[in-house]
Formats: sequence, structure tokens, C-alpha cells
Amino acid sequence: MKNTNIAAPDYFHKVVDCQWACPAHTPVPEYIRLIAAGRYSDAYMVNWYSNVFPGILGRTCDRPCEPACRRVRVEDEPVAICRLKRVAADYKDDITARLPKPAQKKNGKRVALVGGGPASLTVARDLAPLGYHCVVFDSDPKAGGMIRSQIPKFRLPDSVIDEECGYILGLGVEFRGGKRIDSMKALLAEGWDAIFVGSGAPRGRDLDIPGRKEAAKNIHIGIDWLSSVSFGHVTKIGKRVIVLGGGNTAMDCCRSSRRLGGEEVQVVVRSGFEEMKASPWEKEDAMHEGIPIHNFLVPKEFTHDNGKLTGITFEKVKAEKDAKGRRKLVNAGEPDQHFPCDDVLVAVGQENAFPWIERDSGVEFNEWGLPKLDEKTFVSTHPKVFFGGDSAFGPKNIIWAVAHGHEAAVSIDKMLNGEDIADRPLPAVALMSQKMGIHEWSYDNEIDLDKRYKVPHRDLGVALKDIKAEVELGFDPQLALAEAGRCLNCDVQTVFSAQLCIECDACVDICPMDCITFTQNGEEAELRTRLTAPARNLAQDLYVQDGLKTGRVMVKDEDVCLHCGLCAERCPTGAWDMQKFLLDMTYAGTSCRPPHRSAA
Repeated sequence: MKNTNIAAPDYFHKVVDCQWACPAHTPVPEYIRLIAAGRYSDAYMVNWYSNVFPGILGRTCDRPCEPACRRVRVEDEPVAICRLKRVAADYKDDITARLPKPAQKKNGKRVALVGGGPASLTVARDLAPLGYHCVVFDSDPKAGGMIRSQIPKFRLPDSVIDEECGYILGLGVEFRGGKRIDSMKALLAEGWDAIFVGSGAPRGRDLDIPGRKEAAKNIHIGIDWLSSVSFGHVTKIGKRVIVLGGGNTAMDCCRSSRRLGGEEVQVVVRSGFEEMKASPWEKEDAMHEGIPIHNFLVPKEFTHDNGKLTGITFEKVKAEKDAKGRRKLVNAGEPDQHFPCDDVLVAVGQENAFPWIERDSGVEFNEWGLPKLDEKTFVSTHPKVFFGGDSAFGPKNIIWAVAHGHEAAVSIDKMLNGEDIADRPLPAVALMSQKMGIHEWSYDNEIDLDKRYKVPHRDLGVALKDIKAEVELGFDPQLALAEAGRCLNCDVQTVFSAQLCIECDACVDICPMDCITFTQNGEEAELRTRLTAPARNLAQDLYVQDGLKTGRVMVKDEDVCLHCGLCAERCPTGAWDMQKFLLDMTYAGTSCRPPHRSAA
């Protein structure tokens, strides 16, 4: 194997598992250390720089970072990354003076953004300070899109949405609320220099089974119903409610129903409990509120009495694999089951809806009704029209919409400056030694077994009486400090200098994970088998350095290293050092690498 090039932007980025898994590549360990130091405003700005909505995401993010967390190498539960993000938002000072200033002079370029959700707002956040005149159109009177209309207030208060959307609109972004765009051709005719479509996936899937039309009065599409609840158009529901679907929307529907008068609320899913798309914590919260989840039931018929809904008949199914090993649901051979109810909420998925984009406007669509896009630049078949968020590739979540917005903003900026939008700027990287003394580091490197701390919740009796009462109360500073201490500082890297090594094997002896090996070089597949501890996770790299006097190579398995620094403390020659890795993503505004930020 060749020497590992640790200067390559992606090498240590991939080692920081949480940051690598985050679509917006938020530097998670950096802001967690700042929280531990009580520097909440600094931690907030680190978040705002990359994920744009720290307070919103600290309550609602789908948390792709947490399953990747290195803490699960030693314990069952990852660091509560999402909830720590909320801590920064809850305890920060007034940060308005630290935000970019509105451009003093416009550059003459006009950008229309269709939809006021997270993708469009991210594009506007990146472009407005550069002098672009960004105009956001939304049919709702206030900005936020699905953040405001589809996430219940007991999970995300309006005050948080207002604050963080306000930061963006305050950058000189024009918001035209109550303005629905009905024609792409008409919009193009207005002479915009670029158009970004961030209109989401606004249409919920329906069920076409017997009784649907007859009992329509009490059968509601989940996302539409949630919007009606959010804007106060719906304030009650029947006592017996069935929610069909296993995603996060279904969990929001059933929990909202409990607060609007539903006494017997049940969720019914066609798949198994483990296959549900809802996040584990969403399922836990629903069950904590007394909502049962029934699995392997497929709806066959809405029963009714002269148009009045009486219940749903379900077919019991089981999972089997066919001859090709594909999983499918088949009849379980049991009698049908009937669930009586007064109302049904259908939350079986969402679809994109683009009736306003004419098929001769220059924007082409694929067989699934999604726009044909370049996956890196987010440009459509019309060179001036870009997409992002759910409207680009179908329903995902807020953090993906933010990531799309950053990339689309880069493309728009490059296009309007005559640059090749396919030429994507690389991020900047920096490595800085954390050495303060012979055996002292500038970060806490003590590794203890430490179980995840529970976030306090509002009393259930109180929470279920008020649909706007936030259920999760968040960590206080003491709990935040304790939870932050569970972070393993995966961005502080073990960096090896072969020229200083005397091959005493002291680092091998002291390593608690047996992840360091001095051995003869070889092909990677073979070399992985003869390390001190075989490196079986092929998704994570080996750190290889030659140049040793014996001709051997140093090999470290990045997958299981805990970044404890014991190798660097034990090394008598300083061949090992603990160096903080900082990744600086390149956003709109430059076609080259931005200046390095100082490491906090």
C-alpha cells in the first residue's frame, strides 16, 4: 500500500464519522467542545455557518450523524448530537451582530426562489450577501415552508421558526408571502437571471380502496391535515382515530390527534415495526403517549354506514422471500381484522406535484414525475432553472434540503459569473497540533464508559392538553456538559511521522483498541487480515506510513481508533501527534478555496 495522503480533503473528513454522515457536513465535535466550554454563541455560529437552522434542526433533524457516531464502538447509544445542537440555540446570546451584513450594493442579478422552505432559504442565505436580489415566493403568509406547515408546534414552536427564518430574510432577502406561482413559463418570461425551485413534495399519497369516496368526509390526507392543524383551520378530531402509515408524518399525525381530542388513537402499518420509516425516537415518543402501533396489516376497505365512516377492514400479512430472495408481503392465512374508528389519517407517503411547470417550458421530467437534474449541480434541463430539497429527488428531510441549497447556490453563483458550474470547488482543510505540554492536550481526551443522558420532557398530562406546548424541554447546561463529555473528539486526529519513529512499539502496547500495527507492507486485502486486530470494515480506510528504518510500515485502522491520544502520550520521540482537523466547505462567492477559519 502507498503512503496515505492526509492532505486530501476527504481522508480525515471520512474519519470524522458524524460530519461525514451529515449532508451539510457540520463540524460536530467542534461545536460540542464549544458547548462543553459554555461558549454557546460560538457553537451556534459554527452550526449556522453550515446547517443554517440550528434551533430548528436541534429539534427536528433526522439525525444521520448519530448512527455514524464513534461512541457506538464502545456503547449502545451515540452522543445526543441533535439535542446538543439545540443547547447552542437555547443558550446563545444575541448573535445578530455576527451575521453577514446585507449587501450595500446589488450586483444587478435577480434570483427567483419558488417555495419558502429550507432549500430556498439556504440558497437565499448564501446568495443575498453577495449582492444578488433574491425574491422568495410562497403561498403561505410566512416563511418556513414545510417546517412551519407540517411539523407540529409541540415539536417545533413558531418562535424558533420566526427567529431563524428572520435571520435569513434580514440579509436583504425579499419575501412575497401569499403569492402562489402558477406558471413556470410566465416566471421565465419575467426575465429572472436564475430560478430555484424548492417547493417540496406537497402532495400526500391517497388510498384507492372500497369506501374511500363514500366515507371521504372523515378520511384525511396526513400532510394536508397537519397543515390545517398548524394554521388553526382544524382544532378537533373524533375520539377514535386510525393513522395509516409508518413514517414520521404518521407519527406527527397520531400525536397531534391525541392533543385534539383523540382518545383511542392507533397507528397501522403494512410492514414490520423494524421496517417502519419513522425515526426510532419518533416511534418511542408515540408509544410513550399511549399510541399502539399495529404491524403487518394492509387496508382492504373503509367501512361506512350510508357515508358515515365506521372503520377499516385489514388483511393480515406476513413477510416472505421469493425465489430471487426479494422480500414481499403475502396473506398470513388469518381472518381479516376490523378496526372501528371515527376518523382516518392517511400518511402512506408523499409525492411531488408540478402542475404549474408546463411540459414545454424547457424543464424535462422523468418517468416518476421528478425533474431531470444533474445530481452535483442541481441544474435542470433548462440552464436557468435549478431544484433542491424534496422537489429535486423526492421526500427526504430538512438537513438534505440545506445541503441541496448550498450546492445550488454555488451553481447559480458560478453560472451568473460565467464559470463552469460542473467545476466544483474543493473544501479547505487544516491540521493543527493540540499539544500544550509533553502529556497535555488542548481538549479532553479521557475515555470513559458513559451512557447517554435522557432529555427532560414536559409532564404528559400537561403536554397532551395543549398542542402548542413543546414536549421536549431540552438539556440544561449541566446535562449538556455531561452529554458533551461523551464525544470522542473524532476530529482530533492521530498523525504519524515515520522520520521520528524508533520502532519501540510503545504505541502498540498502550493502544486500548489494538488498532496500530508495525508490519511488512502488502496488498490491502491481505494486509487487513494480519493486523494486530483484523480490519474488517472496508468502508473505513487504513492509515499507512512507510519510511521506517526497518522497512516496515505503520498501519492504523481508522475504524476502531477512539482518538484517546494514548499513543501520542506514550511515544518517547513525538512521532505521534494529536492534530485537530478542520474542514471548511466552499460556499457560493468564490471559485477557489476560502480562507482558513481559526480552530475554536
